[in-house]
Order: sequence, then structure tokens, then C-alpha cells
Amino acid sequence: MIVERIWTGNAYRNFNYLIACPDSGEALAIDPLDHGKCLAAARVKGWQITQVLNTHEHHDHTGGNAAVIAATGAKLLAHERAGARIPGVDRGLKAGDVIKVGKRVELEAMDTPGHTMCHICLRSHGDQPALFSGDTLFNAGAGNCHNGGDPNELYTTFADQLAKLPDATRIFPGHDYIENNLRFTLAREPDNAAAQAMLPGVVGQNPATSVVTTLKEEKQINTFLRLTSASVIARLREDFPDLPERPDARTVFVSLRELRNKW
Repeated sequence: MIVERIWTGNAYRNFNYLIACPDSGEALAIDPLDHGKCLAAARVKGWQITQVLNTHEHHDHTGGNAAVIAATGAKLLAHERAGARIPGVDRGLKAGDVIKVGKRVELEAMDTPGHTMCHICLRSHGDQPALFSGDTLFNAGAGNCHNGGDPNELYTTFADQLAKLPDATRIFPGHDYIENNLRFTLAREPDNAAAQAMLPGVVGQNPATSVVTTLKEEKQINTFLRLTSASVIARLREDFPDLPERPDARTVFVSLRELRNKW
């Protein structure tokens, strides 16, 4: 599996992705908003985009669909319930469905509600597992729930699915927010040594060549995966004085998401 991460350079700080089969040159385009860059990258590499996948229905992830499909004839894949929100879906995906790219690339669809209720993440298996997480899991952060989402559902997705993936899983999110997310982590957990060490390396970085974290690293730097941290809970109690002495993980997650909305 070849992963081409495409930095759009737009105001939303989107990443687009091409996943290619090294044998056949067939490629899957994930959320190809910047259709010009995606098509150009495929052309330079000698790849043929045969499928487009939208992780969810927001325009900054679907806006390039028509141009890519017009240029390539690719089939459009999305969540099985997203058809009313994403025009022209050819294949609706449910949890466990396999997306084949070329001769030997296979990706598994995960039903990951929270940011929206029709959100798909893709995971690859093998020696170098990867997660294409859309707007669910960011580097050092979690998606918002402003436009059709639910923070309780997002917590369940994190706790029951994402946190249980192999630690070696590389994280490929839909946006570059790592610097701001690390600053939020340190605002909530000032003694987080891993976040302190990583922040200087990402300040002012070129997102096109930015770090790709693993799930193991996320568990060290991502507040939303550190729900039992004594420092996180102590700092949270300053904002939520009625927090129980030993709050459950869901309460901590939802409270953090509420604070992140205003931060």
C-alpha cells in the first residue's frame, strides 16, 4: 500500500489522500476536496483513480467529488446512510466492509459516529497498520460535534473502537490541527512531557511534510485518550467544580470536548 498525503493549503487545513496499489497502479482518493492537486498527483505517479471515498458529508470533504469522478469515472463510496447527504453514492459502506484497491490493497470500513452520525474511518491491517480517520481522530485531538454530531457518540467511538487499535497504527486525519491541539493538551495537562517535547517540532512546520503519529503516541499526547490522567481530571475540576471525585471516562471526555469548543 502506497499512501500519498496531499496538503491542500486551504483555510480549513485539509489533508486529502491517495491510496495506491503498487502492482496495478489503481488508487483510492479519500475526501479529494482539492481535486486539482489529487488528479495531478495521480498523473505524476502514473496512477488511475478508480474509487473516491468520503469519510463524511461535510462540503470540505465532498467538494471535489464531481471533478475527480468526471475526470476518472471513479465510483463513489460513503457511509450507507449518507446517500441523502452525498449525491451520487455508488456503494454504501457499513462496519466491516472491505474496500479493495487494485490487486493487494484492502481497507476495512469502520462505522465511527460522533463528528457526524454517518462517518467512516478506514483501517488497513498488516505490518504497518494505518487509520484514515477523517474528522474523528486528529493528531493530538478529536473532532467537533457542531454540525450533526454527538459528543457521547464520539466518546463511544474512541473508547470502543479507536483506542483498541494496535499501538503501531499510523494516524492520517482529515486536517492539520496538531499545533493547536498540542497547545490544548498542555492547557489541560501542563505536565504532559510527551506533548511538551513534540510541540516545538510542529510550531510553524510545513504541513506537507508534517509528522505522522502512531496510536501509541496519541495515547501520550492526546487529551481525549488520557481520560484517567490525574492531572487532566484535577485541571478539569477547576472548570467543573461539581465533577465527582472519580469521574467516569465518558464524563471527562464530554467535558473536555465542551472546553475545546470554546478554546
